[in-house]
Amino acid sequence: MPTVVDRGLEGVVVGSTQLSNVEGAIGRLTYRGYDIDDLAPNATYEEVVHLLLYGHLPNRHQLDVIKREIGSRRSLPEPLVNAMGNVPKTAWPMDVLRTIVSGLGLFSPVNAHGEHLSDVHSAIELIAKVPAIVATWDRIRRGLEPIAPNAELSTAGNFIYMRTGKAPHAIEEDALDTYFVLLADHSFNASTFAARVAASTRADIYASVTAALATLQGDLHGGAASAAYRTLVEVKTPENAERYVRDILERGSRIMGMGHREYKVRDPRARHLEAMAKELAAYVGSGRLYETAHAVEEASRKVLQERKPGNTIYANVDFYTAPVLADLGIPGDEFTSMFACGRIAGWTGHILEQLADNRLIRPQAAYDGPPSGPYVAIENRGANGSKG
Repeated sequence: MPTVVDRGLEGVVVGSTQLSNVEGAIGRLTYRGYDIDDLAPNATYEEVVHLLLYGHLPNRHQLDVIKREIGSRRSLPEPLVNAMGNVPKTAWPMDVLRTIVSGLGLFSPVNAHGEHLSDVHSAIELIAKVPAIVATWDRIRRGLEPIAPNAELSTAGNFIYMRTGKAPHAIEEDALDTYFVLLADHSFNASTFAARVAASTRADIYASVTAALATLQGDLHGGAASAAYRTLVEVKTPENAERYVRDILERGSRIMGMGHREYKVRDPRARHLEAMAKELAAYVGSGRLYETAHAVEEASRKVLQERKPGNTIYANVDFYTAPVLADLGIPGDEFTSMFACGRIAGWTGHILEQLADNRLIRPQAAYDGPPSGPYVAIENRGANGSKG
């Protein structure tokens, strides 16, 4: 019987999790049983962090405790801040984030075997520090002095404060907080799976998150939001949307931010991000990017229906991320780093879940190379290494 190879592991169940559930056929995402449609407009990011790490939504006292712990752990080791100051200002933000997160392990105690403690408090430290790293690098690369974190602010509010030096407006803080809630977890996506593979070797939480960051960087995963932003900049105006879509599809290319591997209907996160994009656009007074995004989505749906009747395509979470983050003043090359600021909650939750009931993740591969043969002495080898 021939071996069946499922490229990309599509449809292959490789493990189980209690953290989140993606129901692609009906377009539903839940965190520990709570629908994202309930969480996005009602829960803060800190509530979601508690839900993912502790297994339940916090009461008022528990929320105050985790907010205090997150706030108290935001400060970065001075040598790492100095290291960022010595990095070329042209360094890619994700390269900096990945390097500094790995460097955090240098400041965490190890046992006699060189192992870092990987527990819920280590997770909270990373959840606190990742946004601080992104905000600090944002200022350093612009030639500005870093701003110390404010322990009293929310995760979203503190990020805006560390980046701008100003107290965040409620609309800005709410938009970024909602973004973090929507990005907090998404089952066994590529970066989360990479984190779990690393953790399955008993690598510590710093190494496992570094693996996740490396995986997130690609355009087919966390880099898609930056690619979607470049698309909107290229389209320029809503009036150009349909012509742009037709040109892209004629060339056989894809429209970044449209369609999703799991969702067969619209990504449930896209609706909330679109609403935030529209509200932010009204607040900042420049709705062109949002209007262009909406026009591109509508044009994509229209043109695909013409080309393949009965088929449709929808925006995913990355598509409306672009106008939301852009209207918050965040440059396009930092969008993947912003993704990490939200997803760090899910990554750390998955790492702890993997470590709590661990088995080394070691899949098989189908070999399709040349057949077995004898070793050929070097003096007898031809140009391709075979026997002359």
